[in-house]
Amino acid sequence: MANRLVSSSKFLNLRCFVRTLHSSPSSITDVSPLNLAEKPEETTLLSPTFATGATSSTSTIDLHDVKGLFSSMSTAKLLRSSVNLHLATLEPMVDVGMWVMKSRVLETAVLREIVLGTIRHTFYEHFCAGQDVEEACWTARTIWNSAGLRGMLVYALEHTTDNATSDRNLEGFIRTVEGAKPLPPSSVSFVIAKITAICSIDLLKRVSDLLRWQHRDPSFHLPWRQNCFPIFADSSPFYHTLERPDPLTPQEEKDLQLALQRLFKLCQKCVEANLPLSVDAEYTSVQPAIDYLTYSAAIQYNKDKNNPIVYGTIQAYLKDAKERLLLAVQAADKMGVPIGFKLVRGAYISSETQLASSLGYDSPVHNSIEETHACFNGCASFLLERIAGGSGAVVLATHNLESGKLLATKARDLGISKEDHKVQFAQLYGMSESLSFGLRNAGFQVSKYMAFGPVEKVMPYLLRRAEENRGLLSASTLDRHLMRKELKRRIKAAVLGGDS
Repeated sequence: MANRLVSSSKFLNLRCFVRTLHSSPSSITDVSPLNLAEKPEETTLLSPTFATGATSSTSTIDLHDVKGLFSSMSTAKLLRSSVNLHLATLEPMVDVGMWVMKSRVLETAVLREIVLGTIRHTFYEHFCAGQDVEEACWTARTIWNSAGLRGMLVYALEHTTDNATSDRNLEGFIRTVEGAKPLPPSSVSFVIAKITAICSIDLLKRVSDLLRWQHRDPSFHLPWRQNCFPIFADSSPFYHTLERPDPLTPQEEKDLQLALQRLFKLCQKCVEANLPLSVDAEYTSVQPAIDYLTYSAAIQYNKDKNNPIVYGTIQAYLKDAKERLLLAVQAADKMGVPIGFKLVRGAYISSETQLASSLGYDSPVHNSIEETHACFNGCASFLLERIAGGSGAVVLATHNLESGKLLATKARDLGISKEDHKVQFAQLYGMSESLSFGLRNAGFQVSKYMAFGPVEKVMPYLLRRAEENRGLLSASTLDRHLMRKELKRRIKAAVLGGDS
């Protein structure tokens, strides 16, 4: 099959493509693991050197100067953030939130207003950028002017069931692009899109089944398939499709073509606005179809070598992530198509593991957090070295301080300019502020992933993310510690009448 450029055995020999985050060459799998799940000691977190032995003995990120870190945050904002982060770490809060959203409580007008009002003025204001594109753009302008952070605008829509809803969702994404045009240059780094908002889940599952079966049997013909980069590796999970699927019906083929046209229309708007589009990843049952649509759009619209418009997403917690990344990069290079990626760890650990176990298969997710860290850091190292050589672009989306330190130092030691838009860091809006500000102060471009939309639509989205990312919220210990330290400093300065 044309898309299968290298086998698993050959992949193991491609060690020359990757060097670790250390100075000596090695394979993509040799990066020292960093533990995100365990609560690290604060003395380790605040250390200016790398315990894992990076390329330099001095960190590019300074977290000792809390005054400098939080200089762009007002005292009121700092206090609210500290309180909201503390509340978000309480697991019962997530459980209660999920129960409320699934119960009949919101069907009562009075209770609905009370619940949504409470959420709106606490977690919603902290983690969301606004109720519509105008408010989101205002928030993006504000964090750019006050803090030098860029905005990744995320119209928080997820699932659609029909073409009419998909068309309305597309208009929402297009309004987001249009709303970003008048903003200061560089204040918005990306518009984020979810394919599940412009193509039904059922169709994405059907397409994914067919793509999986064709990978197993290259003679299996898919008349609707367009040219794209490789979607699978030999290590990819195939248990979702155990029997030969029926071909798409004429109506399904038409609906798939409409979904592709929606994505292409959005890409064209992004080209006109010179604003990159990043396509979010989902769970493995539908990810093949998402990659198919994303890569098809990248081939069509990534024409400028120095400015890829369409970015795909690689989830490093998947066992096949590094192999799929390499296959896609090789194919893009062969076709002369510049390719951009957003690299994340992943957000569906529980559901992926449960589904695989229910079918009698191993989880597609790495067996340990250490393996996930090694995969993330190795993939990041590989992409940074490509960029240093003049190819590709990457968004390093991480809330892990040690990964941030290692990758910032790696970029510096490779001679990548901190102002180079081909390398960006990103964190969720309202999360990992100390890492965002530390990277910003070190001179790197940093974006905040800014979800927006009506509170009743956004909260189910955020609660699902919180449910899958309980460990991420608990990892806000460092932020809360540093915020409290800065608040104490400001109180002391106010009492003494100076600025200590």
